[in-house]
Amino acid sequence: MRKVPMTVDGADNLRVELNELKSTTRPRIIAAIAQAREHGDLKENAEYHAAREQQSFCEGRIADIESKLADSQVIDVTKIEPSGRVIFGTTVTLLNLETDAKVKYRIVGDDEADVRSGKISVSSPISRALMGKFEGDEVVVKAPAGDIEFEIELVEHI
Repeated sequence: MRKVPMTVDGADNLRVELNELKSTTRPRIIAAIAQAREHGDLKENAEYHAAREQQSFCEGRIADIESKLADSQVIDVTKIEPSGRVIFGTTVTLLNLETDAKVKYRIVGDDEADVRSGKISVSSPISRALMGKFEGDEVVVKAPAGDIEFEIELVEHI
């Protein structure tokens, strides 16, 4: 099994969600099922069926998170000596050579990606174009709208 890279923040967020599901959500659902059972005939009991559906979703998410954490390789980029090279976990400032616009992205695991907050997946086209390159390098990102040329201005281990 190939280990999936994950940032320290990503692993922490999954652990917090897992703890919330196990300590709060699961007991609340179990109580809702017990209360719905008291109402009698389960065949026509909408509350019971809704609670069972919530339980199924909750247990599935718990299993999903536990699997992701078990298969992850947590990488703390702050513990890696900065070299100006783009690697997993680094924050990269790019200059669009056509528009002179600057963008800043942090390369994170697939489950952590959130473009609006500047986090892009390690398997995204931009990340694949950047990986292994250095500050000052020019890269071409193959985008659906056409090729975009960037210069890597800064690589940070934050």
